[in-house]
Amino acid sequence: MYQKILITTDGSAVSQHTACAGVQFAQQMGAEVLALFVAPDYQYPVYVEIVPPSYPSEEEYQAQMRRMGEEYMGKIMHSAEQAGLKHSCMTAFSDSAALKIVDVAEQQHCDLIFMGSHGRSGWGQLLLGSVTNKVLAQTTKPVLVHRLIREPGT
Repeated sequence: MYQKILITTDGSAVSQHTACAGVQFAQQMGAEVLALFVAPDYQYPVYVEIVPPSYPSEEEYQAQMRRMGEEYMGKIMHSAEQAGLKHSCMTAFSDSAALKIVDVAEQQHCDLIFMGSHGRSGWGQLLLGSVTNKVLAQTTKPVLVHRLIREPGT
């Protein structure tokens, strides 16, 4: 039914558990997995005239975010490999994670977006997480929203 599934992660424990469930779902479907981490765009310092020496350059920032993304997506890639699935990962940059998720799903020809109901914004929210809610509002693709029954580690 689904040939290519986009699985999103923000690196949080909840997101990692959701991603593993996404790989299990992809295995049941025999689908390819594309893992995605969306990092915020580089922010230039407010005081543009003088850049403090400890402030990272845009290249340094992007390199660090790519390393973080690879770390966050490593478990997804390992799980997909263990399951015998074709898999790839990508780190994208945007201040609007939801729109970037929708764009990547379109550009990469994904059949389904698999994401958690909550991420870094935490369990305190009563409704769906804001990124998930925005993805649902912006895409015409099917979105499978995974919700954990209890928080990881409990």
